[in-house]
Amino acid sequence: MWEQEMTIKSEAEIAKIRESSHIVHETFEYVGTLIKPGVSTLEINDKADEFIVKKGGKPAFKGYKVGRQTFQYATCMSKNDAVVHGIPNDEPLQEGDTISVDIGVEKDGWFGDSAWTFPVGGIDAEKAKLLEITKESLLLGIAAARAGGRLYDISQAVQDYCQSNGYGIVKDLVGHGIGTHLHEEPQVPNYVPRRFETGYRNIELREGMTLAIEPMVNMGTWRVKTLRDGWTVVTADGKPSAHFEHTIVVRPWGGEDPDQMS
Repeated sequence: MWEQEMTIKSEAEIAKIRESSHIVHETFEYVGTLIKPGVSTLEINDKADEFIVKKGGKPAFKGYKVGRQTFQYATCMSKNDAVVHGIPNDEPLQEGDTISVDIGVEKDGWFGDSAWTFPVGGIDAEKAKLLEITKESLLLGIAAARAGGRLYDISQAVQDYCQSNGYGIVKDLVGHGIGTHLHEEPQVPNYVPRRFETGYRNIELREGMTLAIEPMVNMGTWRVKTLRDGWTVVTADGKPSAHFEHTIVVRPWGGEDPDQMS
């Protein structure tokens, strides 16, 4: 999954990431108008695919390979207890559902990647709180992405806020670097790993690093499992999950949004 080592981007390279991120931003604005009861995630996916291409981008997830598996869609659509990597299908969304939409775009060899969890019509207070806390944890993680700090400053900010609200933070999946590849080093966990956990490095954050920070937060346990389709990751206890992700640039004052997505 980790396709390339971490690199520090120049301002010219950041401008390229900004172009891809802008298409992601515009696609989310469009997708947000489509999400309502009775519409299928496959319909939304197909329209998002067309929109990205019309804007001069390429859907980054379409054709993405992991081992022998190839993802066939422009978006990941993860409903209710699905955490990430949900496959779009023709089942209509229902009032009260939540749907996490993950979108990546490549333009001229540079990538942008974000995710947003939307309510479908009216949702109950517990789900609404989960979405709000997860979104706020993303903003706290972005604020902690300051040059001169450490990577785990981001992790600690997300972990403290989510756990203080009683939620489980997914450990099996993490954020990542991004640039000329969709997934680059470093891995960006949403919790502070213990010393014996391998694969993570509490590196110094340097200006010009580009990261996709993405809290994945569950109403219940942090534990997850992958369905037989080989892609969809769901909560182990069947309780709802939320996922918010954004591509940022590390700056001395914190993470800078390449496209000011709100």
